[in-house]
Amino acid sequence: MSIHPIDIALIVGYFMVVIGIGVYVTRQTKSGDDLFLAGRALGFGVIGFSLFASNISAQTLIGLAGDAYKTGIAVSAYEWMAGLILVFSAIFVLPFYIRTKISTIPEFLEHRYDNRVRLYLSCITIFLSIVVDMAGGLYAGSLVLDKLFFPGSGGQHLFWFCLGLGLFAGIYTAAGGLKAVVLTDVLQAIILIIGSAAMGLIIFDKFDWSWAKATAQLPEGHLSMIRPADDDVLPWPGLLLGVPLIGFYYWTMNQYIIQRALGAKNLEAARAGAMLGGALKLLPLFIMILPAAFAISLFPEVENKDQVFPTMVTELLPVGATGLVLAGLIAAIMSSVDSTLNSASTLVTLDFIKPHRPDLSPTQTAFVGRVCTFVFMAIAIAWAPQIKDFPGLWNYIQSAFAYITTPLVAIFLTGLFWKGAHPRAGFWALVLGHLTSAVLFVLGPVTGMIDVHFTIMAIVLTLWTAVLLVVVSLLFGQDFKLAYHITWPPDEKSTDMRPGGILSDYRLQAAVLVVVTVLTVLAFW
Repeated sequence: MSIHPIDIALIVGYFMVVIGIGVYVTRQTKSGDDLFLAGRALGFGVIGFSLFASNISAQTLIGLAGDAYKTGIAVSAYEWMAGLILVFSAIFVLPFYIRTKISTIPEFLEHRYDNRVRLYLSCITIFLSIVVDMAGGLYAGSLVLDKLFFPGSGGQHLFWFCLGLGLFAGIYTAAGGLKAVVLTDVLQAIILIIGSAAMGLIIFDKFDWSWAKATAQLPEGHLSMIRPADDDVLPWPGLLLGVPLIGFYYWTMNQYIIQRALGAKNLEAARAGAMLGGALKLLPLFIMILPAAFAISLFPEVENKDQVFPTMVTELLPVGATGLVLAGLIAAIMSSVDSTLNSASTLVTLDFIKPHRPDLSPTQTAFVGRVCTFVFMAIAIAWAPQIKDFPGLWNYIQSAFAYITTPLVAIFLTGLFWKGAHPRAGFWALVLGHLTSAVLFVLGPVTGMIDVHFTIMAIVLTLWTAVLLVVVSLLFGQDFKLAYHITWPPDEKSTDMRPGGILSDYRLQAAVLVVVTVLTVLAFW
């Protein structure tokens, strides 16, 4: 593929704007609170767009296109379901996050349970963020960029792409912190939406703007979201129950996603930002997934699903549009990398270092956070190119996500809605739940002795860990008192728990988002 100078100019322009944002924000970032939570001054707009952008990584662009091409639009469930999860979180969870003024999600679980649970969750989140999210995003994005810019090179420039992208994201993240992350995320979200929409329109144009022509040659069920209970891709019980449970961890407990909501200036901004993010998550179905599903009629011979996105770029896009889409791909890489870097450094600084060094000044805390950012950047850059040499290990780590996260979801939700969950029971329920997860993971994905879809296994593990928590809590007894009011229902006397005016009323926002989501699903049932 020959990259036209106009396309290169668009990509360079993108980098220049990001540099400008980074320089501007760095001058305002003085303390740890500025670095980690943007001074708790974020409005709903930047929160919403940042939620969207930080979720759309290179893996997402490539994976959604490949899965939609190969199996149809059922993969869109992970996108539109996010809106429903964010509605739930905005109503039931964010009030407690904002009112307790926590800086990390593990800190919230410490308030509900104990310090062991805090450190337990923090370690798991850091591992998943750096080894899976950041390194995986760098690897997937660099692999595609290498194939687009240097076709036939066999990935020999992979390390240099990982190094360049990692360094660039690391520097502006370390310098500007969360505010730099969310402001660049707004830019990246806009580029992602415009670039993806441009590709979608170009593909639809190939069918003369006719829905009938676009769908005429598609395999049966290709445009169906709801699959049979024995479906290998996404069985409907797993869709209705498993996907929300896995998604709850991602959208509500994952520091690298929810951190921008913690930086909100008030509860109203946090809730509205979550609603906006949920609304934006309806877009991938129309601008990323459907175009890739239609592409099977244009390019029926693509064998490797990971080549679908690069094929659409190289074969369909004219000058200018190519640069825009490539800028969108780079934006996807950067938005996930900067978010994981900032969140991981936040967790290490505030969950591990600050409790042992409470005398650190705000400036010293910011310095520690920046050092952590560069350390994690180096680890991810070093690990990302190695993924190609350990495909089996990488696949296991990715498939283990549902097994790792759902016991955490169980103790979070049970502790939020049941006051009887004993503070000391959370840790032991997690340990026993994860021991069960390890056994089932070996019996399932590793050895193949049992064949249960991971979304179904997510339901089983969540229920089992919740039962463990109840049993252990009853064994410990009910003679305890929580230091914070962090179980449902919230303190209704608190004014920040009440809805605002008509347009800012979170109940109206939630109702509109739920109705639009349901109508979308029904349209593609």
